[in-house]
This record gives sequence, structure tokens and C-alpha cells, in this order.
Amino acid sequence: MSVFHGVGVATITPFDDNGINFDEFGKILEFLIERKADSLIVCGTTGEPATMSADERRAAIAFAVEKVRGRVPVIAGCGCNSTVETVKNAREAQALGADALLVVTPYYNKCTQNGLFLHYSAVAEAVDIPVIVYNVPSRTGVNLLPATMLRLSAVKNIAGIKEASGNVEQLQELMRAVGDKTDVYLGEDSLTYVGMALGAKGVISVAANVAPLLMREITANAENGDFAAARNAQLCALPLIRALFSEVNPIPVKKAMNFLGFAAGSPRLPLTEMEDAHAEVLRAEMVALGLID
Repeated sequence: MSVFHGVGVATITPFDDNGINFDEFGKILEFLIERKADSLIVCGTTGEPATMSADERRAAIAFAVEKVRGRVPVIAGCGCNSTVETVKNAREAQALGADALLVVTPYYNKCTQNGLFLHYSAVAEAVDIPVIVYNVPSRTGVNLLPATMLRLSAVKNIAGIKEASGNVEQLQELMRAVGDKTDVYLGEDSLTYVGMALGAKGVISVAANVAPLLMREITANAENGDFAAARNAQLCALPLIRALFSEVNPIPVKKAMNFLGFAAGSPRLPLTEMEDAHAEVLRAEMVALGLID
């Protein structure tokens, strides 16, 4: 039930004064497909769903599905801290044509590991498309442990996990527990090479908005067994990745997309524009990679 392998791009949502800038969103999706994105994630963390209305989220998913036309999988973010609402969101995303779902762990509630198991089981049982678990404890306040993912790997429609704990030891434990049972995707650009060397299927990437071909060099070379080339690509990407996370995501990546010439707009409050000093470092790293002049 693999949804994709390689690079899944966690897309931004461009905004203007009227809401979502769909013309620009379409240009960004085409840009990423042309540069060999293996999947596109809409309304994930990078897409700012927390500051979008329900109507905007549905519109973004529907637009992406129509624009992409099956060329790559469209994965819709639909998680929240209510199981009932998450099930509702998941069913809506499926009805809109999403190929798979990315479901973040419930935040703020700080439920138990058994609560996480029951939450994801309820979501998976409510739909007929693959569900990717999304573990990002730095944002949610809860850490889905490898033992819980092992339980979830036996649940129908649970297709994998985006592991963004940033903990290399936990990543290794996760691969030991479920690496031969379900797909593991990196949720940290800086750990893409490490994860691929451990057997992960790919990365759900922020940096791939800006440098999709460079991120694909890491995954494609690793998949082909050329780990020296994959390592070199990872080390080449590291300064850019560091700049893209010098402030909370997606503040820097929206600035980077503006640098690339897209009308990405600004993040919505309470997120703010990138600090000038950080923006200059980001621009310099993009120039160094030949992404902009």
C-alpha cells in the first residue's frame, strides 16, 4: 500500500488579500511536478492549515487534486486534536479526491499511547484510502512511540509514518519495529540521508519546495545504493536546510518561494515575516546553490 517513495513536497499555501492565491498555487504545483516531486502534500504544517478556514482547506485540496490530475499522489493533511473532527476531515478529503491522508497526532490533549492507537484506528476505519501517521512532538506535545506504530502497522489503511521527532535513536527503533511492515518517511530534511540509509522510503520535505532536484538527489541515489552520492547531496543541502529552519516553518520557506519569484505572500498571523538578518542568510544560501542570482 505504498503511497510514494522518494520526495514528497510539503507544499506552501500562497495567500493574498482575498485568501488563497490559486493562480500562484497552480504555478507552484506545476513547478514541483516538473522538477520530479514524487508526491505533493497539501494542508500539512507547511501549508498553514491551522490558520485556514474549513472552506479554505477543502478548496485547497480540491484545487490540488484537479490541477495535478493523477500525475503524482496528492496527500491531504487532515489531522486535529478531536477524533470526531479528524474523521470528518478525512472523509471530506477522500471525497475531494485525495490519494492519501497525512494525519498529525492530536495536539494539546496529550493523550496516552493507547489513545493514539484508538484515534488512528478510528480514522483508518472511516476511509478507504491510505493514512500516513504524522509524529512531530515538538509541535504537538505528544510523541508516538515505535511500539505504538508497531500496533498501528497491523491496522487496515495505515500505510506509513512521517517521523519528525528529530531523534535519531528513536528513528532507529522505529525502523527496527516497523521497517519491514510499513513505510517510514523522514519528516526532518536534515536527516534524509540517515533515514534512507536505515531503510526509509523517502522524505516529506520542506526544502524540496525550494530545491526539489537537490533533495531528490539524496533519495534517488540512496534508493540506487549510491550512498556516497546521497551523502554528498545531503551535505550540500545542509546550509540551505539550516537557513530554512532558522525560524519556525513555514516562515522561511515562504520567504524563499518569494525569492524564487513566486507570489507566495506572507504567513498568516500569528506567524510573521522572516527577520531581515535571517532572510539575508537564506538568500545567500540560495545564491550559493544557484537557485537564484
